[in-house]
Amino acid sequence: MCEANAYLLKEDGETLVMEAVDKVEPDEDGIRLVSIFGEQKFIKGEIHSLSLVDHKVFIKPAA
Repeated sequence: MCEANAYLLKEDGETLVMEAVDKVEPDEDGIRLVSIFGEQKFIKGEIHSLSLVDHKVFIKPAA
């Protein structure tokens, strides 16, 4: 499978936000994540980095 997990970066490390992410869509105020199961989450922040080999999306929270 090619889905990824999304993590929110914090000062003390990273927190899993959503597993099995299929879509990452930019929005006016942040990022919309959609899982392969149809679950949706909106995160106020921006993409910090992607680790494609590890199937990870890192999101930096909005300031």
